[in-house]
Amino acid sequence: MTTSISRRRILALAVPALGSLAADPVLSLVDTAFVGRLGAEPLAALGVDAAIFGFAFALFNFLAYATTPLVAQARGRGQIVESGRVVQRALVLAVGIGVVSTIVMAVGARTLVRLMGAGPEFIDQAVSYLTIRSFALPALLIITAANGAYRGFQDTSTPLLVTLAVNGFNIVLDPVLMFDFGFGLGLEGAAWATLVAQWIGALVFVWLLLRTARREAWPTARVHFGELRAFLGIGSVLILRTGLLVLSLSIATSVAARIGTLDVAAHQVVSQIWFFLAMVIDALAIAAQALVADLSGRGDAEGARALSTRLLKWGGVAGLGLTAGLLAAGAIVSTGFTDDPGVSARILAVVPIAAGMQPLAALVFVLDGVFLAVLAIKKLVWSTAAGFVATVSVLALTLVNDWGLAGVWWAITAMIVARLLVLGRYYSSASTWSSS
Repeated sequence: MTTSISRRRILALAVPALGSLAADPVLSLVDTAFVGRLGAEPLAALGVDAAIFGFAFALFNFLAYATTPLVAQARGRGQIVESGRVVQRALVLAVGIGVVSTIVMAVGARTLVRLMGAGPEFIDQAVSYLTIRSFALPALLIITAANGAYRGFQDTSTPLLVTLAVNGFNIVLDPVLMFDFGFGLGLEGAAWATLVAQWIGALVFVWLLLRTARREAWPTARVHFGELRAFLGIGSVLILRTGLLVLSLSIATSVAARIGTLDVAAHQVVSQIWFFLAMVIDALAIAAQALVADLSGRGDAEGARALSTRLLKWGGVAGLGLTAGLLAAGAIVSTGFTDDPGVSARILAVVPIAAGMQPLAALVFVLDGVFLAVLAIKKLVWSTAAGFVATVSVLALTLVNDWGLAGVWWAITAMIVARLLVLGRYYSSASTWSSS
């Protein structure tokens, strides 16, 4: 029998999720605006570092993507204690992976920046920022796992409140540490502000989850490696999928850096806008992860598909709205994040491309949430593989034909189109829903 999910229940998850998701891109936009006042070189350094750190974060974002459906499906089956055990495993992995990643990134910061094609005029600034930010990785992964847990609980309000408080602190700390009226640390000040804020957020989430553990009587036994194997099995596939996705975007940033300093600076601004808009749609993807997974846990495949189709329609409409909004705001975007006229001109040239892909991107992001909910993760890998090939192909043509920054953004558009074609084909397949 098909279970009907009310609009109010969807919005109760999606709206707070939107606020929580948007908070981090807003923080990045604020950082970008502050750093833009330091000049084109610090902004270019931030662009390269954001791509590297984004790759590390997205690579291990399986801590949220796997935790949400596993927790939601367990609760859909009435297994509250098992859902708590899933959360414990996710936190153990977050700490372990975070510590190892900090060591690798801190030691290899200069190598990573060079691999991204950073120019000699800003490489030292990029290395310094990346080294400081690397020590926030354990905190960031704890926050990621905790967000996944709360989404599985069908509670997106708690992460929103924590995220708003922490990011508000970061926004206040940024100018104090960066500019001469405070500590005058420049780009390093932005890194320290984010480091402190993320560790505060991690500790708050741990405290809240300990309260939930006591209330629901989660088991207190240690998590053994054998218990992590199933989680790591899902995680390894998700790492491959996310790695291909973020590698596509990182190569795009690397190509922008090779084109020129002004181009990579402009690319940083437009990328942050693009990621922010993606978060708007990702709120629907999170609703899909939690609610479709719950229906899947109850064995209601028909209800899961009906809800998924409904969310896709919402996503398409929202994507059209984002296209109109970004086109209307193009002039503001081109001057609001930099004082450099060369950077502004390049931003204005590629905004229409970023805007035009929004409806297609919206469908892709919602489909991501649906396939994660039913744990059809290998199908996501095939879609990101197709997107990777499409991106690299257009980027190669961009370098050969000197298409400039516009070619970089056409490559990102090609990635979205390729992913949509693959996911759309799988969505219509009966095997996708029989597995749920």
